[in-house]
Amino acid sequence: MTDQPFSGLTAVVTGGASGIGLATAKMLASGGANVAVLDLAPRVESPLVGIQCDVSDEESVQAAIEAVIDRFGQLDIVVNNAGIGAQGSVADNDDIEWSNVFNVNVFGIVRVTRAALRHLERSDHASIVNIGSIAAWAGLPQRALYSATKGAVHALTLAMAADHVHDGIRVNAVAPGTADTPWIARLLAKADDPGAERAALAARQPMGRLVTAEEVAAAVCYLANPLAGSTTGSILAVDGGMYGLRLRPNT
Repeated sequence: MTDQPFSGLTAVVTGGASGIGLATAKMLASGGANVAVLDLAPRVESPLVGIQCDVSDEESVQAAIEAVIDRFGQLDIVVNNAGIGAQGSVADNDDIEWSNVFNVNVFGIVRVTRAALRHLERSDHASIVNIGSIAAWAGLPQRALYSATKGAVHALTLAMAADHVHDGIRVNAVAPGTADTPWIARLLAKADDPGAERAALAARQPMGRLVTAEEVAAAVCYLANPLAGSTTGSILAVDGGMYGLRLRPNT
């Protein structure tokens, strides 16, 4: 094994300017990759390279991927991390909001992958890692729209893995639990009692704490690593045991 498993490889991380995306971009770079961060506001520090990109817009995505190729000459790893949240039951968001969230969380993956495919096909270590969610597997209250998009991400991951296995492109996903990210911080700030809400979110994960962005990034990097060359069509849970464990209540 080497501490530079991504040496000579180029990676793209969408939504990579904060949270899980930024942690992933930094970890890939520390492993030797050239890393392009695609974001609406790509303010990142060297060695990361920021490229403005709106994953909800086809022309923006095409231009961003071509900018990566112009700079680095290749593309080996795509991390589809860009996403937005939504709260409420199935009745609480109108058709426009449903369309908007699907446009970013699902169609954004489609656009970025479609633009990247012909470049990935030339790589000997091509890997796509999508960011799913525990919400795709567990019925969480007030997350109908968000959960639907992440369920689609999980299904899309498996279908993409089947379609591109013979092209030499591995496709996997990571399914985080509730992670300690800026998005969660913004949700907590809106709560009547942010401290109590944070404690409730931590308590529903068997480990009793929120997942860290770095823990999710480590899972992404495992799946993207050429040493995981036989892993495709997998969804790796990083959720403090929330999906798989059924613990008895403390008495």
